[in-house]
Amino acid sequence: MTVTSLPTPLAAPAVDAWHAVVHAAHTHDLPAHVPPPGRVETEGKLRTPSVNSRALHRAAVAADGSYDGVATLVLFTDENNRHAAFLDQLAVHPRARRSGVGTRLWNALRDELAADGRTSLSAVVELGGPAEAFAARHGFGKALPLAWYVQDLPDALAARPVQPALPDGYAYAHWTGVVPDALADAFAEAHNAMEDAPMGDVDQNAPKWDADRVRTAARVIEDRGGVLLSSAVVHTADGTDTVAAYTELVLRDPSDVRALQYDTAVVPAHRGRGLGLAVKRHMMGVLTERCPRVRETATTVADENGPMLAVNDRLGYARERDIGCFQARLPGVGAGA
Repeated sequence: MTVTSLPTPLAAPAVDAWHAVVHAAHTHDLPAHVPPPGRVETEGKLRTPSVNSRALHRAAVAADGSYDGVATLVLFTDENNRHAAFLDQLAVHPRARRSGVGTRLWNALRDELAADGRTSLSAVVELGGPAEAFAARHGFGKALPLAWYVQDLPDALAARPVQPALPDGYAYAHWTGVVPDALADAFAEAHNAMEDAPMGDVDQNAPKWDADRVRTAARVIEDRGGVLLSSAVVHTADGTDTVAAYTELVLRDPSDVRALQYDTAVVPAHRGRGLGLAVKRHMMGVLTERCPRVRETATTVADENGPMLAVNDRLGYARERDIGCFQARLPGVGAGA
């Protein structure tokens, strides 16, 4: 078995070999009701990096040419996060576990991090399983407790069939894909409201959003083969449209039956009016109309984010499984690994 760097884009056989690992690891490690990644998602992430980042892909190649393990390292390129990186994936095929594959992949990534001058690395880890044990062995500590929450969409709509009326001066808006030009600047400003989202001890700065960045982020999802839905509450009272609240939802593959809730934010000046609940309930209607095959919506929420937990509880979300954002300070990892 050898660890090798993979070029971008990958040829179809390499994508198939990669997907075989992540699919097998998912079905082995997670409950059966959690949908595994589809090939569209796998290929899209290998082909198109996230906004303001570059990705490094490594594979542990077996003697027969199949992959025993795979890993993706995301190196942020925005100036306020040049010190940090994100371990987007490190998966070992169940057949190859307990043979040092994961450690060899980690050692290769650690060398890349050191060469690039990165001083901290974060990763989202499932609690209570092999990923948490691996993280602990290699110097990672929990920086932010999180959990997955899942909403049964038909049940939630039946329990709350009426969309909330908005206060005077506010209106709903929604779109698919890239934000309309008329709202682009205001939408970017609303994204900056995420600066006060709970981050625990994660050594990563909130990105600075502008219209170009929100457009690029939307195109990344589309280029990966996914679908992005956005719902917003727009404040119109001052003659200029301002995005007071928004929520984003992603289907990594148009055939998905579980959608992923991305950011939800209410701009500080507009809080206390029930807009977080309103915009998420509005999204439920948009999702049902645009993607009728979707049956569930899943989201992650930090344990310390009381306001969002309260909103989600009212909309029928139930805690599914515990995760955490783990972090390694790289000099410490290098000394102890």
